[in-house]
Amino acid sequence: MDVTLHLAQDPEADELLGRSPLAALVGMLLDQQVPMEWAFKGPRTIADRLGADDLDAHEIAAQDPEAFAALLSEKPAVHRYPGSMAKRVQQLCQYLVEHYDGNAELVWKGVADGPELLRRLGELPGFGKQKAQIFLALLGKQLGVQPKGWREAAGAYGEPKSFRSVADITGPESLTKVRAHKQEMKAAAKTAKAAGK
Repeated sequence: MDVTLHLAQDPEADELLGRSPLAALVGMLLDQQVPMEWAFKGPRTIADRLGADDLDAHEIAAQDPEAFAALLSEKPAVHRYPGSMAKRVQQLCQYLVEHYDGNAELVWKGVADGPELLRRLGELPGFGKQKAQIFLALLGKQLGVQPKGWREAAGAYGEPKSFRSVADITGPESLTKVRAHKQEMKAAAKTAKAAGK
């Protein structure tokens, strides 16, 4: 992996995301209940606080949970819920150590097809179906990981130029389109909920 991503809208954070499979997975894990730029800046912040140039699944998995939670809680916090997200990041890294020898790229390297990749992503701690589909779409659209059937496995997120998720963010303009789509979806859900009462 060595591409330019624009998910954090921060050159140093985006550079790490583009070359580090683990950083990309951790950013995706953190992408909930906070602005996506904040989530995807998290891996760079964690690496800096560990005094490293990259994230290492073995190192993170072996951290003392309280110390790692304190690391993510330092101001500015890596996430709105730094304690629970520290636990999730460690669980993800422990899973990668146990199943992929700590190498995040092995989750998708040499995978047979889109459904298999979706299954593997969905098995990662903290990755439900939607998060797995979004990450699969990111792999296919921006990171060149395109096993047979990847678009179909990614569902609507795999559609070209859909501007539904981080998979479609390539700069400020596309970020604005994705934000607009998310706001439309929230408004539609709110309307549907109100109509159901």
